[in-house]
Amino acid sequence: MASSNQPLTALAMAVLELLHERPMHPYEMTQVMRQRRTDRRVKLRPGSLYHTVERLESQDFLEVVDTQRQGRRPERTVYGITELGRDTYAEQAREMLATLAPDYTPYPMALAAGTELSREDFLEQLGLRVMNLRQQLAADKVAVDHLLGEDLNRMYWVDFAYVNHQRKSELEWTEKLIEDLESGRITWPDEKPEQRPELSIVETKDETDDQAS
Repeated sequence: MASSNQPLTALAMAVLELLHERPMHPYEMTQVMRQRRTDRRVKLRPGSLYHTVERLESQDFLEVVDTQRQGRRPERTVYGITELGRDTYAEQAREMLATLAPDYTPYPMALAAGTELSREDFLEQLGLRVMNLRQQLAADKVAVDHLLGEDLNRMYWVDFAYVNHQRKSELEWTEKLIEDLESGRITWPDEKPEQRPELSIVETKDETDDQAS
């Protein structure tokens, strides 16, 4: 069947990424993705993965290279990536690396909606987020230690390193926001803002004239 010009899904990209290393059957793909925490950036469900593999095969991006059977377990089909699959993967990777795509993560929207809560409630929810981020970072460390133990080339999990860095930055930023709210550096909308000295228009103009002269 002729290949589609539709962009590859995130799960399809993850499958092709793995098959650049070696041929695998879908169950092994699932296990490796979980070990490498790929399921933190891609919705990974066994049914959807098998469907994705079938679609990639129908588009000639994958091909069957072997079948395996262990004991009484069902026969497993091993897939390898085709040249068309490699070319399509590389083409989409180039576009995704260079293009700034819209980011629809919910955290910024939640921050914008946060003023509908009370200051105390907002801070409580941020505290819970900080706790969850710390737990996730602890789990990330376990995964990184495992990957380092496998002596796997870091380019195969550079995506995970990027997500881990994002989480660290989000934790640092959120902790700073909590600190600013608690200290009064940022005031709640229904609170009286602190009186701060402001530069007058005249002073600003004089300074500009001095610099120009």
